[in-house]
Amino acid sequence: MSMLPTMKWLIESKLPIWIFSGDFDSVCPLPATRYSIQDMALSVTTPWRPWTAKEEVGGYVQQYAGGFTFLSVRGAGHMVPSFQPERALVMLSSFLQGVLPPYVEQ
Repeated sequence: MSMLPTMKWLIESKLPIWIFSGDFDSVCPLPATRYSIQDMALSVTTPWRPWTAKEEVGGYVQQYAGGFTFLSVRGAGHMVPSFQPERALVMLSSFLQGVLPPYVEQ
């Protein structure tokens, strides 16, 4: 069963939604998630860019109209917090603050 109708309904309800995937996730692979998001045909408001945690790339983020955000987490599998707890904390903190994760140029 697809989650896309539910995600569309949540976006239309103006709720901030963040979906994230570890780049080594073999259960929900990153490309499959990106293709699913592409099928929703949302307008991009912030293009795909890196985000940082502890001065290194933590992953990549892209934001869409309606408050929908997709993030990848570098070096993480399906259970992101168990693989990359510091990066997961940066994501959660950013979500709670209502801002995208930081990007510090090297």
